[in-house]
Amino acid sequence: MDTVTRPRILVVGAGFAGVDCVRRLERKLSPDEADVTLVTPFAYQLYLPLLPQVASGVLTPQSIAVSLRRSRKYRTRIIPGGAIGVDLKAKVCVIRTITDEIVNEPYDYIVLAPGSITRTFDIPGLTDHAFGMKTLAEAAYIRDHVISQLDLADASQNEAERAARLQFVVVGGGYAGTETAACLQRLTHAAVKRYPRLDPRLIKWHLIDVAPKLMPELGDKLGRSAQEVLRKRGIEISLGVSIAKAGPEEVTFTDGRVVPTHTLIWTAGVVASPLIATLGAETVKGRLAVSAEMNLPGHDGVFALGDAAAVPDEAKDQEGAICPPTAQHAMRQGRHVADNVIAALRGRPLAPYVHKDLGLVVDLGGKDAVSKPLGIELRGLPAQAVARGYHWSALRTNVAKTRVLTNWMLNAVAGDDFVRTGFQARKPAKLRDFEYTDSYLTPDQVRAHVEESRAPQP
Repeated sequence: MDTVTRPRILVVGAGFAGVDCVRRLERKLSPDEADVTLVTPFAYQLYLPLLPQVASGVLTPQSIAVSLRRSRKYRTRIIPGGAIGVDLKAKVCVIRTITDEIVNEPYDYIVLAPGSITRTFDIPGLTDHAFGMKTLAEAAYIRDHVISQLDLADASQNEAERAARLQFVVVGGGYAGTETAACLQRLTHAAVKRYPRLDPRLIKWHLIDVAPKLMPELGDKLGRSAQEVLRKRGIEISLGVSIAKAGPEEVTFTDGRVVPTHTLIWTAGVVASPLIATLGAETVKGRLAVSAEMNLPGHDGVFALGDAAAVPDEAKDQEGAICPPTAQHAMRQGRHVADNVIAALRGRPLAPYVHKDLGLVVDLGGKDAVSKPLGIELRGLPAQAVARGYHWSALRTNVAKTRVLTNWMLNAVAGDDFVRTGFQARKPAKLRDFEYTDSYLTPDQVRAHVEESRAPQP
């Protein structure tokens, strides 16, 4: 009897791009047309732009983690694990499951949306002593850590230690760094009122970036407006400066300053997931070089998008322009690549991805924000309304929207209780503890593993 095997579509990554791709495939493909599988270590989609609000306690962690298992109508098989290599010739994805078992997952079509990791440099002590802001666990951990610094400063009898624990350094003047510094500064200045023994003037926040401007994508006027808001709050902004060395109790800046601190938050950009390097294919600044249709030239059935792919920006009249790694592009690319996978499956031509950037929003906490929707520059409450309205509308489920809206209202009315959970209180976790960058294979290791698994057993 002949057995008809349905085409296997494998989606790697459950970020904006991966989840939107999967949901589109489920809606547009009949159940007997293809099997869809999603590889992700966590069965939720994380709304990354709101991580600073989780760190500051404005939102609860589960409000921005949208479960992929909540609805019963979805038929995608979820493999709990991370892709650590892809053999393009054999059409096999190598996966390390959450039980540490390494398995091979064959595919006919693969959509690579593994996202990005925090970009680090060869700075002494950086990965040992800095925190990141890329995962839900990191945001929750940083909140605990920052509040614990107030507790430890309050308990300390040493003036130097107390001052060091109340100094905080954020590296990275992009959206993530600016919003992180803004939101956490509001947290510490609200919390210190509950510590009568602490002098609020001792709390100092430093925001530094090697670039000459803060958030240059916003333009000069809005960038200066954001700086003015932060400086009025007492945040010291240093541009053209980075970190020369990081230690457990102090940070040395490249301009020679030494800042006593127990808190260094590193948000200086991202790079494509190390999974991309396992393919042995052409890259552009670490991102996989793909066509405007988001497929990999020379490899049928291989698509890549989001932070991990250098997708040509067809909406710009600029040669070599690629789409920035933003949520609005990732979501639209996810839906578009799903349409192209279906087109390839049905023998139809692929369509290029074209999307004009809708603008930028930066939530600085409270009533402060700067936004540039459709090129219109906004500040203050109007900008805040646009920023939160955009984030709220981008949340994928009504449950998530309700939770976030409720959190915003409750925080605005009742404030924060400044509770820390004691998360890993006796085991400090730093940047390298949250991103498993040493788990990936080399291209040679991928091929060797696939060949070995296919060899006949004696």
